Amino acid sequence: MYLTREEERIYDGEYGWAKQVCMKIMVKLGELYDASRLIPVESAHVSGVSYKTLGDAPTDFLEALADAGEKVAVEATLNPQSLDPQYLAERLPESLVKTQLKLCEIFQKMGFKISYTCTPYYIKTPTRGAHLAWAESSAVVYANSVLGAWTNREGGPSALAAAIIGKTPDCGIHKAENRKPKIMIEVREPLEREVDYGALGIFLGKVLEDKIPLITGLRNPTPENLKQLGAALASAGMVNMFHCGGTSAKIEREHLEKITVEPKNIQETIEELTTTSTSKPDLVFVGCPHCSPSEIREIAEKMGDRKVREDVEFWVCTSRYVKEKTKSHVQKIEASGAKVITDTCAVVTWTDKLGIKTIMTNSAKTAHYAPTLNKAEVQLASLKECLKTALKQ
Repeated sequence: MYLTREEERIYDGEYGWAKQVCMKIMVKLGELYDASRLIPVESAHVSGVSYKTLGDAPTDFLEALADAGEKVAVEATLNPQSLDPQYLAERLPESLVKTQLKLCEIFQKMGFKISYTCTPYYIKTPTRGAHLAWAESSAVVYANSVLGAWTNREGGPSALAAAIIGKTPDCGIHKAENRKPKIMIEVREPLEREVDYGALGIFLGKVLEDKIPLITGLRNPTPENLKQLGAALASAGMVNMFHCGGTSAKIEREHLEKITVEPKNIQETIEELTTTSTSKPDLVFVGCPHCSPSEIREIAEKMGDRKVREDVEFWVCTSRYVKEKTKSHVQKIEASGAKVITDTCAVVTWTDKLGIKTIMTNSAKTAHYAPTLNKAEVQLASLKECLKTALKQ
C-alpha cells in the first residue's frame, strides 16, 4: 500500500502516538481490503457514542486521545448517545448519566460536531461524488444509494481514525467498479406504507448476503421511504447500497440474477418481526432512523388535537437540528403529551431501566434490534397504527 511521505511520518510516530495509532488502523484496513492508497474524505461520522453500547474500555481510549490533544481533521459528526438531556436524564441512574456526559465531553474536546444523530445528512448534505467515512449503517446506505456520496460501512474505530487523519483506504464502495448491482429485485406490487419499505429491507437483507441489488417496482418512493428501506437492509445484512429509480437508468439488466418479492413476503416479514400480541404497548416509538423535517410535520398534522393515552409513552426521536427547524410542529406534538426526544433513540438507551417491556414502532430496524438490545417485545406497525394506539380517539 502506497503512503505519501507525510503519511509515512505519521505512521512512524513523528506526529505523536495518537495519530500513529489512527494511521496504523487505516493502513491495516487498507491492506486487508487490497487498497493501493489512502484518499481524502469530506466528512466522518462516528458510531459508538452511546455508553450503553460502548462500555468502559473504549471510553478510556477516547479519553487518552483527547488528553493527547488530538482534533478531527475534517467535519465529523456523532451518532446518537444514550440519553436525552431534557427528559431521559431525569429518569435514568445518575451513574449512567454522569458517565455518558463525560463521554460527550471527550468527543467535544476533540472537535466533533455535537450532532448525536443517525441522520447527519439532514444537518449537511454531503457533496455528490464525495468520499466519506461513515460508521452508522443506515446513513451509509442512504449516502450511497440516495445521495450519491461514497462510503464503506466503517466500524467505530476506523471512522474515528478517519476523522483524525482525514483519509480512508481507497477500496470497496469508493471504487466505481464495486458499486455495480449484482442482482435484480422485482417488487411485484407497489409498497404503500413506510413500514412496508422497512419490511422489504429486512427481507432482502437476509437473502442478498453482500450483493448490491437493483430494485424495480417501487413507485415514487419518498426519500423517507428509502431511508427506512436502507436502514432495515443494513440491519439484517451486509449490503451497503442499492439501486432504484433514476439511478438504474443505465444499468444492463439482462445478465443479472433475479429475485421476485411478493406481497406475502412483506406481510410475513412484518409478522415475524412482531413478537408480542399485546394491544397496549408501554412505548410507542417513531424516529428510527431519526425523523426528517417532513416526518415531524406529518406526525403533527396526523395527530391533530388528540392527546396521548395515560397508560402509554409516545416518543418521536429526531436530531437537535431538525427539532429546532420544526419548532411549531414540535410544540404541537408535545402539547399532546408526546415527547420529541433528541440526541438518542429507543435502541441505544436503557428502555428496560424505564420499565418498558413492550414497544410498538413503525421502524423495521427497531423491531429487528429491540428484542436483544432493549430486552423488549415488539409490535411492528404503520405510523397510522402507531398514532391510533398512542392517542385517545
